[in-house]
Amino acid sequence: MKAKRATMAGRAAAMALVACTTVWAAQGVDDKGWRDVLDTPAARSPYASRALLNGLANAGARTVAVGQRGQIVYTDDAGKTWRQAEVPVSSDLVAVSFPTPATGWAVGHDGVVLRSTDAGQTWALQLDGRRLGALMVDFYTREANASLSGDPKRTAALVEEAKRFEAQGAENPFLDVWFRDASNGYVVGAFGLALRTSDGGAHWEPMLHAIDNPKGQHLYAVRGIGADVYMTGEQGLLLKQAQGDARFRALDIPYKGTLFGLTGSAQSLVAYGLRGTVIRSTDGGRNWQPVSTGLQAGLTASTRDGEGRLLIVSQVGHVLMSRDDGASFTPIPFERSAPAAAVAVPAKGTLLIAGPRGAQALQLP
Repeated sequence: MKAKRATMAGRAAAMALVACTTVWAAQGVDDKGWRDVLDTPAARSPYASRALLNGLANAGARTVAVGQRGQIVYTDDAGKTWRQAEVPVSSDLVAVSFPTPATGWAVGHDGVVLRSTDAGQTWALQLDGRRLGALMVDFYTREANASLSGDPKRTAALVEEAKRFEAQGAENPFLDVWFRDASNGYVVGAFGLALRTSDGGAHWEPMLHAIDNPKGQHLYAVRGIGADVYMTGEQGLLLKQAQGDARFRALDIPYKGTLFGLTGSAQSLVAYGLRGTVIRSTDGGRNWQPVSTGLQAGLTASTRDGEGRLLIVSQVGHVLMSRDDGASFTPIPFERSAPAAAVAVPAKGTLLIAGPRGAQALQLP
């Protein structure tokens, strides 16, 4: 009998906390007993859009949401109606990215990486935790051994770390995904897990050697802003890979708590996390200033609307808006606000929130 492996849960239910859980996938029952969620397609449900949803992404005019037990739903009318996608696994999904209207990726528990080439209607499994460890061991005993030959102690440590991931199997989740285009992207997750691809996911390169994260802290978000790429994590971890640099380097910031996300523009970078924390940089991450939000709740996701206004949502239902690129925020009161794990603007004047109560559309002022 196979049960779903114990997984390190990420931002599920918009709480953005990591906790060890064991989940049984009832829809995986067959005549031989319980089936692994990695071998069990997501169950069809008329209530999929009302169940726990953790990630949102616009795919052209369509918006795609990912959530529990491998369920993925999409809307073509800004959240009025939803349809369910075909997904080959029942693992909980946490994040989704669509660099083009047709091509997208979703990630989640059990080391799952999914790919869609039809705007989210159907998905194929690209990578999972059963293969991830072996991939990492192979990389660090073969390719990285050559590139790091000048530091045998570091090479040996990376091989041992890769073997630890291999021994854990599918325990570790991916918590975020971001693609710059249809070929180049990143996935990040628990205990410093990070990989990149330059060929649309046909091959994945582990990044333990290329990130300033010696404690193996959880990585909650990865985003490209301008020509640079950033990662955020726990204990004030904020990393930057500048254009032309092969390494993600730790930035010195005035906050030592967990950061769940980062957004930005040519004018500023804005990172956010626990206890209503927002910090802002206007010089590419060299200097940071705290921004008052008046909140103590965790800030979990962000987006921009068509007018360039920055919106950040919280785990208990707050919606903050900035009209000055993150220099200040004001709360937007809604009668029916809900706890949020993800947010998107699918159409002018519409804010779509996803979380433990499913998807909810609100009208922006």
